[in-house]
Amino acid sequence: MSLTYLTTDELSGRIKYDARTIRERLKDAVLLEGTHYIRPFGGRKILYIWERIESDMRSNSTLEIPMANGGVCHG
Repeated sequence: MSLTYLTTDELSGRIKYDARTIRERLKDAVLLEGTHYIRPFGGRKILYIWERIESDMRSNSTLEIPMANGGVCHG
């Protein structure tokens, strides 16, 4: 299976969120390293895995509120 890797700006265009919102609010709260994104070659650059993000967006039809400690409240 071939995966599609996106930069923050490319992901921003697909999900209609500002790149800054993705970096500051979604990364590590909703989008998890190793599941939704990787840091290739141990560097600083982040590549998001589109197929996993799209799958989670479709399956999460319930209300989930991200918590400060990284957990999620199912409301």
